[in-house]
Amino acid sequence: MNELDTRAFRDALGSFATGVTIVTAKGADGMLAGLTINSFASVSLDPPLVLWSLSLYSPSLPIFQNCSHYAINVLAQDQVALSNHFAAGQTDRFAGREFTPGACGAPLLPGCCAWFECKNEMRHAGGDHLIFVGLVEHYRKESRPPLLFQGGQYRSLAES
Repeated sequence: MNELDTRAFRDALGSFATGVTIVTAKGADGMLAGLTINSFASVSLDPPLVLWSLSLYSPSLPIFQNCSHYAINVLAQDQVALSNHFAAGQTDRFAGREFTPGACGAPLLPGCCAWFECKNEMRHAGGDHLIFVGLVEHYRKESRPPLLFQGGQYRSLAES
């Protein structure tokens, strides 16, 4: 195999527009974890499964590996600041942040366009990431336009 130019590969991947989400969980010790991701995808309607992935080097990895449930908060286009906050490296990302505990304890962030509360169903090795597959137990949708990410920048849908 030829040596891969990781920067060029990452730039090519950035051609694909994705939604922006914040995945949240409450650990067994009550510790809250949350981080911005754009690896969210639907897997199955029956049963209702979704997936996302997390770097093996993330300090939050043990909480997500061991929690029973997590929530995927799909960000609306006016939530760029919230996305940046949960993408930053601070220790307590929930300090001063409003949220509501979901049915299974994972934090639900206000103002999103959708929420998925998931049972931590399966995990699979995926190179330098761990792929999480969640069984959706509760969900809700609001009529708000989503926040998108493409080419290293936040984007929004054009009005039709």
